[in-house]
Amino acid sequence: MRAILFALAALAAAPTLAQDMTPTAVWGEGRNLLRVATGSPGELGLLEALATDFAKKSDARIVWFRAGSGAAMKLLQERKVDMALAHAPAAERKAVADGWATGRRLFGSNEFWIVGPKSDPAKIAGLDAVEAFRKLAASGAKTVTRADNSGTHQKEMEIWKAAGLAPAGDWYIPTRDFMAASLQRAEKEGAYFLTDSSTFIAERANTPGLTILVKGGQVLVNPYHTLRLTQPTEGSETAKAFADYLLSAETQATLRGFGKARYGEAMYNDAEASRAKWPADQ
Repeated sequence: MRAILFALAALAAAPTLAQDMTPTAVWGEGRNLLRVATGSPGELGLLEALATDFAKKSDARIVWFRAGSGAAMKLLQERKVDMALAHAPAAERKAVADGWATGRRLFGSNEFWIVGPKSDPAKIAGLDAVEAFRKLAASGAKTVTRADNSGTHQKEMEIWKAAGLAPAGDWYIPTRDFMAASLQRAEKEGAYFLTDSSTFIAERANTPGLTILVKGGQVLVNPYHTLRLTQPTEGSETAKAFADYLLSAETQATLRGFGKARYGEAMYNDAEASRAKWPADQ
């Protein structure tokens, strides 16, 4: 029965893709096209910084479609983009095993944190993620979920499954929206939320009622990978070149320091640090 409930939840959470495929942003005016789908790296400005530099160096035009990992991979499979930057390891591995995706390369990471009201009514501070989720469900404390099949939502469902629970009830608040908007909803509701660390760093000033309550451990490492199609698209060669660019020494240095000047702390780990934090399956 629990497996059925999780399957139904996944179907209900499947995102609706924009029919008109209007780009979120375009950088560069070069002849080499690259259509890329991703979520938070685009929202937080990392993709713009890297794509602008790559476009100049590679005579490229980078077209970004904002999509969480589930939707980004669907766009890739439907050949509507040339590359996805995803953070949904199980789905990525399945895509490669099923034969339609290739080029899966770890280029960086951040972390997941469970944030919530400073009063912490569910008393989860300092627990591991699984025990924290059990206490959230037992207490019925307001908890926001993206409910959109994004990488964050997939991680959340992985933790609920490990806790042996299928969350439901008025306390469990779906947004079906992106990370920053979901964080702001948690602030408004005085609720708990599984966020990626980079977005919380960027949104901290806008969410003064929330604090970090649970962090650390391999289960909360959030690795980012490149992914492209096995059968080439118009932009496949540019996608390969961009993947190489992401792993270059210069770009990795940019990744290590991104956000530090603005927020006082770096927002991402480079590939080497990511492997050290998450050695199990790259």
